[in-house]
Amino acid sequence: MKTRRSFVKKCAFSSIGLIGLRNFTLDEMPKEEVRRLIIAHTNDMHSHIDPFPANDPKFPGQGGMESRASEIDKLRAAHHDILLLDSGDIFQGTPYFNFFGGSLELKLMSLMGYDASTMGNHDFDGGMDGFIKAKESANFPFICSNYEMSDSPLTGHTLSHTLLKKNGLKIGLFGLGVELEGLVEKRNFEGVRYMDPMETAKKKIELLRKDLKCDLVICLSHLGYEYESKKISDRVLAKEVSGIDLILGGHTHTFLESPVIVRHDSGWETRINQVGWAGVKLGLIDLSMSKEAGKKEWRHLS
Repeated sequence: MKTRRSFVKKCAFSSIGLIGLRNFTLDEMPKEEVRRLIIAHTNDMHSHIDPFPANDPKFPGQGGMESRASEIDKLRAAHHDILLLDSGDIFQGTPYFNFFGGSLELKLMSLMGYDASTMGNHDFDGGMDGFIKAKESANFPFICSNYEMSDSPLTGHTLSHTLLKKNGLKIGLFGLGVELEGLVEKRNFEGVRYMDPMETAKKKIELLRKDLKCDLVICLSHLGYEYESKKISDRVLAKEVSGIDLILGGHTHTFLESPVIVRHDSGWETRINQVGWAGVKLGLIDLSMSKEAGKKEWRHLS
């Protein structure tokens, strides 16, 4: 317990850097032709700073931002080119959110070096003003493409897409969220207009891939992995919309053993991954890409 308290205190009130883990090797293409990128990702952290108790029936001693920080620290020590992403529902689930209102979670993520996140439905639980206040502790953007924010207090506080450059690769990110009606109190998202995720995705892919010439297009999704109904999910999105390289999902707390490949009728293959919830698992995907040949090789690490 003393160690956990020290971690929270250190991260909440200092500006330490978290750096550093494992060695992975590739032996495919000549070195000068390859651009390598390690994509690390989380989803549905739900304010879990500490691991689950040792007597938890499902995840004894697992999860929490503390253990994630340690893994990311080691990862950065082994690799220079890390892309660290989150797929929403950072807030709500432990007393840390009740006490800090989300600011602690976002400060810890900033110290870990997150590059971007999207918003999940629970990220509205403190109200829009609460999110804006918490976001002061974040040094990374929130990408929300199918939430029209212009008539809400959130206007100017999120991006509809963003571009990142890692190891010479131009990476386009966009984010898709679940419909908030019925999941969030109306007053907590008043003025936010939900737009069709499929149509939004098509427009963003056109922009990112054709106009902005991105080498890689990633969707941060809080739609959910799959439903028995015809509700829009990550699998439906990948099947119906061509041009997304990778969907990093959330919302349904799905533990995927490895990324699932969904093939569009055009032949385009989209990979989908989701890593449960509460930081029990850190998603790790190793991408090697030859820009000249347009060839991508994916390896699932965790």
